[in-house]
Amino acid sequence: MNVIVIGAGIIGCAVGYELASRGVRVRLLDGRGVGQGATQASAGVLCPHIEGHSASLRRLGVRSLDMYDEFVARVASDANRSIEYRRTGTLEVALNAAEAERLQAVAAAHASEGIDHEYVGPRSAIDLEPTLSPQIAGALLVPVHGYVGVAGLTDALAAAVERRGGTIERGVSVRSLSRAGGALQVEANGSVYEADAVVIAAGSWSSLIKIGEAAPVRPIRGQLLHLSCASAPPSRVIWGSECYLVPWQDGSLLVGATVEDVGFDERATVAGVRNLVDRACDLLPLVANAAFGGVRVGLRPATSDELPIVGRSTTDGGVYYATGHYRNGVLLAPLTGAAVADLIVNDITSPELAVTNPARFGL
Repeated sequence: MNVIVIGAGIIGCAVGYELASRGVRVRLLDGRGVGQGATQASAGVLCPHIEGHSASLRRLGVRSLDMYDEFVARVASDANRSIEYRRTGTLEVALNAAEAERLQAVAAAHASEGIDHEYVGPRSAIDLEPTLSPQIAGALLVPVHGYVGVAGLTDALAAAVERRGGTIERGVSVRSLSRAGGALQVEANGSVYEADAVVIAAGSWSSLIKIGEAAPVRPIRGQLLHLSCASAPPSRVIWGSECYLVPWQDGSLLVGATVEDVGFDERATVAGVRNLVDRACDLLPLVANAAFGGVRVGLRPATSDELPIVGRSTTDGGVYYATGHYRNGVLLAPLTGAAVADLIVNDITSPELAVTNPARFGL
């Protein structure tokens, strides 16, 4: 079987890797290169119990997080390289009484669902993370959460694809997709590629590929700061109501992320950077003395219901979707890759795909 995956971000690479692992001849096409879209501006936070804004999204996230240990180990082995990956938990911080009350309600919900957690008062929170602001009002610890180094994971996935016989073509912008006879034809850069099946995993750019009904995803700009701390950063991900902070083992601190509905505008802005710095300082005063390493910008692909579009097209059985992951592409990469590969290779529909079915958008 010959499969083309349109897009080489974290989702496209995960799909390509799982297909190649199953012996499929796979080719990834991307107009920029590996991980150069929304993926390059991702902090790699793995926190379904915070980011799961709906029960359906939370279930997807929890299932994918359960797959992460094995997924990272397998990719690292296949690519013969290390991947920074830590499950040190998240500490969600309240800065005022209203936020503390909300976190206590979340803690009660976690208790009813059997989710490992601990709500702590201000003093105990600072015992856990001494660099926190003394003005905090409480915090919620969820030990199962963590983060992964996104660039390292994406590069490892790409290397594993190629080691398993797949190919990745960079600088190839796909314009349209059509069918001629029994084969699907992908038009890109004036050339035509043929395949038995095509996976649309182009993130925000999925909507620009000409194929019947366009994928209903819209770009949401996210700006992410890269800082270097002069003193020891926190030991776990710190999450506030308006930003989050991800400490890396080399002393780097990622601060994210803005949520801006500005179309395909990929500029970093003073307003975005200033807001992230101010909100990060509210949580962690040491940020004020951190060295500024830069700002990254990504366009996250959002859908109207904030659930991804993953599954087989109802209008052309050879077309598959793996797009619309919005802020959860990294978290959902293991689940998406495995589900799409199972569907294409073995015609097995994972139960999780019931809520991500392209049919809900007429695709």
